[in-house]
Amino acid sequence: MRTEFVSKCFFIDVRYKTIQNSCSLPAELAIIESMEPISNILIVDDDHEIRSLLADYLGANGYHAFAAQDGIEMEKTLEREHVDLVVLDLNMPGEDGLTLCRKLRTRSSMPVIMLTARSEPIDRILGLEMGADDYLPKPFEPRELLARIRSVLRRSQATIDAVADSPIQQQMRFAGWTLDLTARHLVDPEGLAIMLSGAEFRLLKVFLEHPNRVLNRDQLLNFTHGRDADPFDRSIDIQISRLRQKLNEDARSPQIIKTVRNGGYVLAVPVMAGTTP
Repeated sequence: MRTEFVSKCFFIDVRYKTIQNSCSLPAELAIIESMEPISNILIVDDDHEIRSLLADYLGANGYHAFAAQDGIEMEKTLEREHVDLVVLDLNMPGEDGLTLCRKLRTRSSMPVIMLTARSEPIDRILGLEMGADDYLPKPFEPRELLARIRSVLRRSQATIDAVADSPIQQQMRFAGWTLDLTARHLVDPEGLAIMLSGAEFRLLKVFLEHPNRVLNRDQLLNFTHGRDADPFDRSIDIQISRLRQKLNEDARSPQIIKTVRNGGYVLAVPVMAGTTP
């Protein structure tokens, strides 16, 4: 007999919680464990029950899971362990998820999945603005979080593998800026390195691979996330806004990534590929 975790959702103190109870299933109906390399996942949530249940669930599905109740424990774990992805709750006492995500982004492009409250859609927007790679509203099925984790890790690894397989093209230069494909960061005209989230890196790389081509939201979301856009999904717009800020663009009249009315977005400058000096 194997164990599968089943979600039951409750609304407690104006916050959704996801409680997983275990029930026995025949071995032939159990979830098949992934054959992908084992990754380390850090769960940061002030709710002990959610931390423990998610850690157990991810462990049962082939991941090494670490848990932290706040930013202090998160930093200690990151110093002690190699972590491939962080699952970060937004609503925590003290330093909240937005603050912690912003701090991570100042020094790392490690993938971050933000857990947000369904009743507060602005939280999702803020999470993406702080550099989260994906978000998941509470309450949620653990299997959906598992699917999001696998998807984000695959995209991250695919980008690393693509760079490793193409040693000749290690940089992409445009309008005085350079995207370093090996270090996965942006370099400004003065030579200062600027950190990018995984989502920002993939999005900018897509634009640089398709210069002077208008790309709509569906195309950009498919290129970067492997899924179609929801009619109310503004994640691409938010990530483009963040890229423009990092490129020091005038929001009212951007010259590098331009908006095409009723069309999408276009990278409107030449691109040159090269190697690291």
